[in-house]
Amino acid sequence: MTHTDPAHELAQIRGLMERSTRFLSLSGLSGVLAGVVALGGATLARHHITEALAVGTDTLTYGTLRGQAPADDLRWTLMVDACLVLLAALLGAFWFTWRRSRRTGQHLWDASARRLMVNLMVPLVAGGVFCLALFYYGLPGLVAPATLVFYGLALFNAGKYTLDEVRWLGLSELLLGLLALFWLEAALLFWAFGFGVLHIFYGGLMYLRHERGATQA
Repeated sequence: MTHTDPAHELAQIRGLMERSTRFLSLSGLSGVLAGVVALGGATLARHHITEALAVGTDTLTYGTLRGQAPADDLRWTLMVDACLVLLAALLGAFWFTWRRSRRTGQHLWDASARRLMVNLMVPLVAGGVFCLALFYYGLPGLVAPATLVFYGLALFNAGKYTLDEVRWLGLSELLLGLLALFWLEAALLFWAFGFGVLHIFYGGLMYLRHERGATQA
């Protein structure tokens, strides 16, 4: 007669329940890649801002109004920079998460993944439209704090459907964005820290806690 360990059985049942309600195949390496890409994008953005505008201009409108040069050129440059950073981060997230989902046996687009995406995308889409409006009305200085705030809300909202580190990352991004609203002259630095350093930190933490042991095994 075979005797089973009740603690082991409970752990297996808990794991099955978590897999049915939470998307656990999110890769921490995608966060590390996103952080590295964001730091590169922030460096380029800082270079373009320094080249286009005179020192001492205000940090809300960058010293220009909508429809006047060099504001329009700078706005388009920053938008292209942000889109390239987003595209690279999304491609990296898809690749690493797809690779991990194959190893864990969890489908990339199951019910838990769909719940995660819905709760993530609603605040993100709203934030994207809000940031476009800020660009349109000539207030680019508020874009960096706004992206941190809405991104933090999105991660915090979606965190209950994936790894716990995602929720803590969201809370950190949210607090950083709120602080940046009252320190606009350092808004790009806050953005680089939030999307760059915090992504690398939490992504590395996720990898060490949830992936390294499984990879070695």
